[in-house]
Parts: sequence; C-alpha cells; structure tokens
Amino acid sequence: MSALQLEPLTAAAFAPFGDVLEIAGEPDKIINQGLCGRYHDRAQLDFSDGKAGISLFNAQARSLPFTLDMMERHPDGSQAFIPMTHTAFVVIVAPDDDGKPGQPRAFLTNPGQAVNYHRATWHGVLTPISATGLFAVVDRIGAGANLQEHWFDTPYEITK
Repeated sequence: MSALQLEPLTAAAFAPFGDVLEIAGEPDKIINQGLCGRYHDRAQLDFSDGKAGISLFNAQARSLPFTLDMMERHPDGSQAFIPMTHTAFVVIVAPDDDGKPGQPRAFLTNPGQAVNYHRATWHGVLTPISATGLFAVVDRIGAGANLQEHWFDTPYEITK
C-alpha cells in the first residue's frame, strides 16, 4: 500500500482540480441593509447538457488512516460539495493519466471550506472525518452515464 499524507486545502494547491469555496478577502458586495457580505460567483459550474441540481448527501464518518482503493469522475459536469455542518472532510483528487487517475493528492478542509470539482476531475468519495457530514451537492442532472470509476490494483493509505 502506498502512503498519502494530508495537505492543507488552499485555493492555489487545488486550482488544477477545481475551486475552493470559502470566505477570503473583502466581500464583492455588501447586501441586506449592510449586514451581509456577498462573496459572489465562487465556482465554475460546467455541464455538457442537462441542468444544475441541488441534492443533499448524508455521509458516514471515516477515521484516519483510511484506504483509498477507488476514485471516480463525472465527464459531463462539475460537482460542488458544500458542507452544512462544521465537520472537516478529506478531499482526494488526481490528474488524469490517459483515462485513469494519476498520482492522487489528499487535502483536509478547514471549517467553512467547500470544493467544486471541475468537470472530469478524478476524485475520491465523500469523506467526512470524525462525525457524520451533511452536504449540499450542486451537480449535473441529466440523461446518460456521467460516472466513471477506477479501482486501484495497489490502494493508498491516507494518513495525517
């Protein structure tokens, strides 16, 4: 088994795979009678067809270390995971290597961070750490197969 260590989730490190959604810097606009900062249009939603939908996912907690034996991607649309609790989660991504995942990278979120995977980005399954995680997921709703899976011959172990 190959070891993968968690990295902090930053916009720069995650840029090749998608968008980090978080409050950073000054708001784009002050709204609601001056009591709310709006951080506008933070994700690049990208769908080949269909429409954007919002689903709710209730994911069971994992603990470290855990085994990464499979990754998936969605060739027809981006996919955003927005936590509705303050549970940290692990984000695992990999570049494409001729139709399969290349070397994976594992990131640990901070409270208040969400991610949007670019279309066709290889990623691990939803992985909250220590407590069940409730997520709003914005992704493509449409006809046709939009899921590809890859199972590793040699899994990875995700550690701190």
